[in-house]
Amino acid sequence: MGDLLQDILLLSSAPGFEARLDTLRSTIVSAARLAGYDSKENQTVVTILREVAEQGDDAVSRYTEKFDGVKLRPDQFRVTREALEEAHGTIDARLLESLRKAIRNVRAYQEKIFIGDRQEFSQGTGIRYTPLKRVGVCVPGAAAPLPSTVIMTVVPAQVAGVKEIAVVSPPRYRVGVQNEGQDVQSAIRNPQSAIATIHPVILAVCHELKVEEVYRLGGVQAVGAMAHGTQTIAKVDKIVGPGNKWVQAAKKNVAGDYVGIDSIAGPSEVLILASDEANPAWVAADMLSQAEHGTDSSAIVLTDSQPLAGAILAQLRDQLNALPRAAEAAQSLARFSRIIVVKDMDKAIDLANEFACEHLEIQCGAGSRQVAERITNAGAIFIGPNTPVAVGDYWAGPSHTLPTGIRAKFSSALTCNDFLKSISLIEYSAEQLAASADDIVRLAEVEGLDAHARSVKVRRQQQ
Repeated sequence: MGDLLQDILLLSSAPGFEARLDTLRSTIVSAARLAGYDSKENQTVVTILREVAEQGDDAVSRYTEKFDGVKLRPDQFRVTREALEEAHGTIDARLLESLRKAIRNVRAYQEKIFIGDRQEFSQGTGIRYTPLKRVGVCVPGAAAPLPSTVIMTVVPAQVAGVKEIAVVSPPRYRVGVQNEGQDVQSAIRNPQSAIATIHPVILAVCHELKVEEVYRLGGVQAVGAMAHGTQTIAKVDKIVGPGNKWVQAAKKNVAGDYVGIDSIAGPSEVLILASDEANPAWVAADMLSQAEHGTDSSAIVLTDSQPLAGAILAQLRDQLNALPRAAEAAQSLARFSRIIVVKDMDKAIDLANEFACEHLEIQCGAGSRQVAERITNAGAIFIGPNTPVAVGDYWAGPSHTLPTGIRAKFSSALTCNDFLKSISLIEYSAEQLAASADDIVRLAEVEGLDAHARSVKVRRQQQ
């Protein structure tokens, strides 16, 4: 493990630094998306989406069996209300209280930033915001259950006023197969409950949030079902939520033509700006917190302190072996993670803005806030030593659904305002039209659109 970790240290004073940096950047970007439009991988995604659009439930069932190893009839796609209630009733009381506190935090933040109550109209123009009618939420669940994603996507939609919310999550939890004791007996009494389903904690949070439309489906086929609609799943207006590169590629392929999407959100990544005031044990822990998401995740440190870099490397060695998911984290570190030593913090900040990372931590002691003010590209900024990414993932209020793969240069964190659409309002009086008529006519005629010009002239002539 030592040699593998040694390869992640990158010094600006070493020969070939810029070339290695460019390679790292392109590697991370390519990991966050499937290869080009005509690649075999993307063609696979397009094929699945097309078959779901044409064949509906049959294609969804077929691909769920192929990719998840679960054979479901269409009438088994949707989780029953009874199953949601049962999951909620069996959740640990302390965990439920923590989830409720997180829900309150997220709701309070989203309500604070909500713009949908603005209904402006003055001097002939205005704007009106209306919530989307129906949205679909992707909740990852293949590698680990993520109830936090339910909170971070559903609550903003509810704050916006969305009436219909459908949640999809892969059926990787087997009632009566992976569990012992009471669950086995429940499965014996009720064979229907023995099918593969969604982890109970995800179902419990859905029930807590009063989401009753939950499907034990994931992957490209679930995105296709929500984008096109099937015999049992109604089409949505927008699809949101994080996921692996296959799910995100599916979102990208349906975006614009069939549905709206939030952003391309996955695989997970963190970049840490650290000065010599940073605690190396904390920096290493934060790197590992992203690396454990999977082998496509990335964790990068930018620092102007070579001693700190060495200390972080030593801490990674010590902490990695204690992780239950050490093997996956090690692969992630080797492939996409680096500790990069640059000449000064100005260079580090420039690189951070270039990487435009999903999560950006700033551990620069008393200067952390000043560094944060110079960041222009990031999904979310975590300022100071006491703000690990986990604070945002679970608790603080802003959604953890964030753009990845340098897309923070042009995309933003998911908020309640992403579930709104705006309608422009224009109402001119006869006097206003008369005052503007000559200018409007002149502009229409220069574009050769005589009928446009006439639509104004005829009103002026008949008034």
